[in-house]
Amino acid sequence: MQFAPFSFADHEWLISNSRAVYWPAQQALLVADLHLEKASWFAQTGQMLPPYDSRETLERLSAAAAMTGARRVLCLGDNFHDDDGPARMEPEAARLLGDLTRRLEVVWIVGNHDAGMTRAMAGDVVEDLMLDGIALRHEAEPGETGPEISGHYHPKLRLRVRGRMISRPCALRSENRLILPAFGALTGGMDAADPALIAALQPAKRVEAILCAAAKAAILPVWPA
Repeated sequence: MQFAPFSFADHEWLISNSRAVYWPAQQALLVADLHLEKASWFAQTGQMLPPYDSRETLERLSAAAAMTGARRVLCLGDNFHDDDGPARMEPEAARLLGDLTRRLEVVWIVGNHDAGMTRAMAGDVVEDLMLDGIALRHEAEPGETGPEISGHYHPKLRLRVRGRMISRPCALRSENRLILPAFGALTGGMDAADPALIAALQPAKRVEAILCAAAKAAILPVWPA
């Protein structure tokens, strides 16, 4: 796992090739859209997928926390794919989650997929969070003028490399907003240049994609085209 530095809202951050973002000033690891137990949700509808997405996601999350020395994990919503996800966790995934919440302070920001997250969860369950003047929430709030970090959209950068198209999860940054990529193992993505994503980052003079490439932050213009 590699991390690369970038700046946002007068703070220094590190973005990993595992799609986590570390905030050194707060010793906090930020992740969005884990969508734990998505495979088991699909299984209920007859679409059988390998039931190990939660395990893979939590293993990567634990590894990122250990590598950075994070003392807290801030999860920016859509933590589980649905409200009943915690009850369906297989034993190894449940063990990984329990170990994480025992070792670290975990804050679960509620997303649209887990809006009914009222059952007891280890850690704090909140609608949103203000930390050092930066708003942390699941979905970008229209009209927000202060610094904000969110998830929800699963941005992916699409590039043509050597004649073929590739797609990579990325963060998107405007002057006062940062949208994180989806961290979950079983998550799709939205084109970073999609009008819905550009609108979510307004007001903005420019929008840039950020991803970790060979331990360096690749920062590429997305809008204006």
